[in-house]
Formats: sequence, C-alpha cells, structure tokens
Amino acid sequence: MAKKYFAESELLINADGSVFHLHLKPEQLADKVILVGDPGRVATVAAHFDNKECEVENREFKSITGTYKGKRITVLSTGIGCDNIDIVINELDALANINFNTREENEKHRQLTLVRIGTCGGLQPNTPVGSFIASVKSIGFDGLLNFYAGRNDVCDLEFEEAFRKHMNWNPQLAAPYVIDADTELIDRIAGTDMVRGVTIACGGFFGPQGRELRIPLADPKQNEKVEAFEHAGLRITNFEMESSAVAGLGRLLGHKAMTCCMVIANRLAKEANTGYKSSIDDLIRLVLERI
Repeated sequence: MAKKYFAESELLINADGSVFHLHLKPEQLADKVILVGDPGRVATVAAHFDNKECEVENREFKSITGTYKGKRITVLSTGIGCDNIDIVINELDALANINFNTREENEKHRQLTLVRIGTCGGLQPNTPVGSFIASVKSIGFDGLLNFYAGRNDVCDLEFEEAFRKHMNWNPQLAAPYVIDADTELIDRIAGTDMVRGVTIACGGFFGPQGRELRIPLADPKQNEKVEAFEHAGLRITNFEMESSAVAGLGRLLGHKAMTCCMVIANRLAKEANTGYKSSIDDLIRLVLERI
C-alpha cells in the first residue's frame, strides 16, 4: 500500500526544517510534553529543569526542551483556546509521526504524553479557589472535534445526549462533544490529591462561560443548568478553554493526553484570586514529578 503523502499546502514546513507555527524541529521534541497557555509560564516550568537543550519562540508558541530528574520534557505554550490547541497538537503529532524529508508517515507510531497545566473556574462546593482539578471528562463547547472523522468512536455519546437534553441545547450553537482523558495518565498525574472532575471547555471567556458585561446572554440560566447537571454519578466541576481539544485530538492521534487546572475563581461562591501565579508552581511541581 502506498504511503500517504502530505502536500506542502497541508503540512507547512519552514525553510529551516521546522514545523510552520511552533518552529520546532522533530529532534527538538521530547516524548513528554507539558502544555501551558501563557508563554511566560514556560520559563516557570523550565526553571525546574536540570538542563535545557533548546529554546524556540514564534508568536504565542514558546517552547523549551530539557531534562528534569532524568526525564526529557518539552514545555510549550499554546495561547488561549481550542483553535490554538488544534494547531499545537496537530503540529506536535506531525513532528513525531511524519518524516519531514519525504512528507510521508513514519513506519512506527511515536506516542506522546501530553499534559496541559492551566487555570479554571470552579463550579461546585468541592472546587474552591486554590484546588487542583484533573479533567477525567471534558465537554467541548467549541465544536472542534466535530470536524474530524472518528469523532463518534472516541466520544461518550450517551453523556452527550443527556447533557444536550438537560441544557435544552440551542441548535444555533456548535454541538457539544464529550471526551475522556487517558485513564492511565489521569491515575498517574491526579494521584489522590486532585479533584477528578468533568470540565467544560468554552469557546470564549465571557458569554460562553456565562459572564455578562454589556452584552446580555442568550441563556441567562446557562450556568445554573450546568451546575445542576448530573449523569452516571458525575457532575460538572469547572470551566476552562482547552481541555476538550487536548483530550479529543490526543485520543484520535493515539497519544496520552489530559488537563489539570488550578481553580482561580469559584463561580458558585463568587470568589476569585488574580494573584495566583506564585501558587500554581505547586501544581507544576506535581506534574513534573508524575509525568
């Protein structure tokens, strides 16, 4: 069988042999990858490394590859949103599984371990400000996975249907999808000291998360319905903006993927901590030890 060829218009490679957006070369990518939203947080993670091999930056995508206690790790910033995760994970997979010289898929699949470290808004009494949540399931409000074949094979369709009915889902919105993170990775990273939750990944910070400033919300009761939803003993614990794409694309591409976040605002208690940057280092240390 002829190998699939990836044309120049589909896989964009820079003149120096790096992938188009991330500017990383295949040999610069470690098997273990930590994803962060903020480019400034890359240095915070890499400050724990024993050594650094390379540092690359383009737009919001900054990466450092180095070693932590004998483990080779790449830390990479994604910026905000599932649209950026689409770029990041597809290009990471290309670096791992496509030969940049022949533009053909490699004979042997290389599996990456992808852990996103981020911040989120808590939605339940057991997710106060400062708590850590590992996203066992993610509900994508963004619609990204609906553009890919195999979506129904990896999603929890029963959970999706129950959620749509409970929310009386507006057909003008993208169809929500529900995806599980990698079980082994969740057990390893979450351990016994993180809340294991169901996370909604939203397509925005304000309206999609039920925040109202000067534009009225299409569904003012959205968050009340989200907080009340329960299925198979699971309740929705938090809002953020990337976890569904991380888990979904990871699953479709054969990688281990998950998200863990620190709660910086509890929407139920109306509390927030904008000075969280120093305390998130505790979560970074946990991930580095367990990845």
